[in-house]
Amino acid sequence: MKRFIRLLVSVVVPAFVLVGVGANPAMAQEKAKAEAKEKAKAAAGNYQLKKLFENDKVVATENLFKPGGESENRVRNYFRVVRVLRGGTTERTWADGKKEVRHPKAGDVYAEGPDTMAFKTKNIGKTDVVIYVVRLKEPKK
Repeated sequence: MKRFIRLLVSVVVPAFVLVGVGANPAMAQEKAKAEAKEKAKAAAGNYQLKKLFENDKVVATENLFKPGGESENRVRNYFRVVRVLRGGTTERTWADGKKEVRHPKAGDVYAEGPDTMAFKTKNIGKTDVVIYVVRLKEPKK
């Protein structure tokens, strides 16, 4: 019986040690993935686009950029009118790497587009930036 217990201990204990060593990197990878997901979720919460109105001719949205908030990187190939509801400091990064810092003030109104190159806008200031955008849709053919 003692031999059986010694054999069992000499086989089982090293097996548990090996399993513990093997599981440690896997747990670290899972933790890193979870942290990356939380970071992405927090960043996504820093930019919010709320559709206020839409019909077959126009779309009106309210875009909120919290500090660090960033819009998606895409081509905006449509004409739009923008009104700044709450100003701040933003940085527009074009697909070719060119950057442009803007300082929109509350009440500013400007027309933009259509743009042929993708860009993303990021709030690099310390206050929320809120803009109201009305864009024209492509006419249906």
